[in-house]
Amino acid sequence: MLCYHSLLFAAILVLENQDLQDLIKPQKVEFRSLNFNSTLHWQPGRAREARDTVYFVQYKVATGCLLTSFLLFLHRYGQSTWQNKDDCWGIQHHVCDLTNETFDIQEPYYGRVKAASAGVYSDWSLSCRFTPWRETMIGPPTVTVVHSNKSIMLKLQAPRSAYKRKRGSKIPMTNYYDLLYQVFIINNLLDEQHRVLVYEGKDKVITIEDLRPGVSYCIVAKTYMPMLDRSSAYSNRQCTVLQ
Repeated sequence: MLCYHSLLFAAILVLENQDLQDLIKPQKVEFRSLNFNSTLHWQPGRAREARDTVYFVQYKVATGCLLTSFLLFLHRYGQSTWQNKDDCWGIQHHVCDLTNETFDIQEPYYGRVKAASAGVYSDWSLSCRFTPWRETMIGPPTVTVVHSNKSIMLKLQAPRSAYKRKRGSKIPMTNYYDLLYQVFIINNLLDEQHRVLVYEGKDKVITIEDLRPGVSYCIVAKTYMPMLDRSSAYSNRQCTVLQ
């Protein structure tokens, strides 16, 4: 009878642990990326997150089907196994920076997360396949009003990537994509929400003419990637009053 009760208790304990494993399993694991600053995000499991809940992150390069891709992978990364992200091993945050681990922007990657609470570990939750070159969002250009009189002269600077040259300066996103700048003007006398496209191209310095003196104008700009048909968010407003 004692043996039966022990087995019954053990079975109940296994079921309870299994329930907790399912309840703490992370949800909605996904990569987010801006200018190749790539982070893995997730949400807590269905159970209310306990104070002792911690998370563990791994990443992996997704090998292709072609033999050449497989050989290249083996040469560069060794065996096709999951790698621990040491800085995100046993953390309480819901985000992990994998920028350095996804440095080869043409390669596809996976990330996965598991949780632990009260000595119980969940199964892994897997992200979708992530290829930085195709999926990173691009930031807006930096806009500087160089001069304003009867016209507005602007200086545009491409967004900078997460990666640096050997000398330490960040590599502009124009090194990775063929980019266009889209410049919009806002006449604050008419409608502060109405943006008029006044320029699209690659020039870094542009002049906007035929403007009314004494009027307050604001400039915003976007970066556009024709190849992927993708635009950035608008830049911060730069405003000036013509003399």
